[in-house]
Amino acid sequence: MTERMTPLRPKALAASLLALLALAATGSALAAKDVVLAIDTPPETLDPYNTNTTRTTAVTKSIYQGLFQFDKDLKIENVLAESYTVSKDGLVYTIKLRQGVKFHDGTDFNAEAVKVTLDRVLNPDNKLARFNQFNRVDKVEAVAPYSVRITLKEPFGPFINSLAHASAAMISPTALKKYGNKDIAFNPVGTGPFTFVEWKQTDFVKVKKFDGYWKKGYPKVDSLTWKPVPANNTRAAMLQTGEADFAFPLPYEQAAELEKNTKLKITSGPSIITRYISFNMLQKPFDNLKVREAINYAINKEALAKVAFNGYAVPAEGIVPQGVRYAHKMAPWPYDPKKARELLKEAGYANGFESVLWGAYTTTTAQKTIQFVQQQLAQVGIKLSVQALEAGQRTEWVQAAPDAKTAKVRMYYAGWSASTGEADWALRPLLATEAWPPKLNNTAYYSNEQVDGYIAKALKSVDDKEKTELYRQAQEQIMKDAPWAPLVTEKNLYATSKRLSGVYVMPDGNINADEIAVAE
Repeated sequence: MTERMTPLRPKALAASLLALLALAATGSALAAKDVVLAIDTPPETLDPYNTNTTRTTAVTKSIYQGLFQFDKDLKIENVLAESYTVSKDGLVYTIKLRQGVKFHDGTDFNAEAVKVTLDRVLNPDNKLARFNQFNRVDKVEAVAPYSVRITLKEPFGPFINSLAHASAAMISPTALKKYGNKDIAFNPVGTGPFTFVEWKQTDFVKVKKFDGYWKKGYPKVDSLTWKPVPANNTRAAMLQTGEADFAFPLPYEQAAELEKNTKLKITSGPSIITRYISFNMLQKPFDNLKVREAINYAINKEALAKVAFNGYAVPAEGIVPQGVRYAHKMAPWPYDPKKARELLKEAGYANGFESVLWGAYTTTTAQKTIQFVQQQLAQVGIKLSVQALEAGQRTEWVQAAPDAKTAKVRMYYAGWSASTGEADWALRPLLATEAWPPKLNNTAYYSNEQVDGYIAKALKSVDDKEKTELYRQAQEQIMKDAPWAPLVTEKNLYATSKRLSGVYVMPDGNINADEIAVAE
């Protein structure tokens, strides 16, 4: 049977056209509120307590929140905490919590939720990567529905800094009970502006607007898609075509070209990200100080900054980058290949040697860096085979190496940002004896009792002058021991579509998208 179509009268036709146009406009506006953020590396987990990578916590930050957080200048501000007090002996922190906050699954945020979250990371049986960040906590008590008391084993000056770190997220106790210690990594439930939708590993993480978000008026977009894109050129192309609204890091060599695009805003900001090569000091020839010094002399850091970073980096001025509290500024190792060859000869390696350099990332810039180092060291007789590791290889071969004596890592190119804003987290996870893998990231297997002592004393000290002096001594001794070749401190270079606002890259390389919005 054929349905008869009745012709529309002119007024009715006009009304229908207006309705269709309104619907189309609404559809465009909604589409405009779906934002794609292109990043260089995929998250290896969605559990903020089980990662040491900044880009992973950038993704989890859109789902989770902590008691405190850092602003764009690395100053601490309240989030789920309203205030806190500290006892005179520096051992007891009493934190008053924000009321009326819900987790994405409807669970109330309260003192019990804080206790459950922190007790989990404090349990060594859970083997979480962030255990050492919180292992100075003795106990956590819910003293009232919205008041929590945290007692430390010993004074720990940067404790609130640790709680402001992006890893210190509050997790729904209901979700933890439902999914368990391991599967929470695939089923994140926080109090943040966005709820988890889907994670296709190496492809994307999708989150959507949380309608019950406690911060009224936010979020201002319907969804975010975190898109890992290791190739610099591809990230840049996605910006040009409009496939991505935000990209970080930008390919340094294409910054000038991208600036010509009138639809994009290019931002270069300061960073506290240091790039370095660690030497496995338990293995020959890296157990020899003269070999480590020779490698430092053999690498032209200024040329590296130009070749791999297109000038958006400066030679590292010591072990801890400027901008981190208690960083001690030191002159970079000078480029002196003649001195490098002399030191190798004195060390018994007049004809050089062969070794392996692994890179912690597969990005274009990282591959340029390890290839540049390979070429530089070849000039003094050191023949390197280089390999950029995938996330799984990095975890298995380096971070989870069970036995220091049999660890296969030799030279390792990596980067680190002291995301707590203090020298403690620039030194302890990378250079303290307690930080040998798999506990943390001392991939040099460096151990110096003096340095350990300086770090331990500084942690307990509440005297700013004393802390400054202790950290200075630690950094100077590390530089003398040369467990690393400090390379460069890079700049943060990123781009946003001009229709986008409220998203920025912090000095530690993390990304804040709490107030992200698009122009209608």
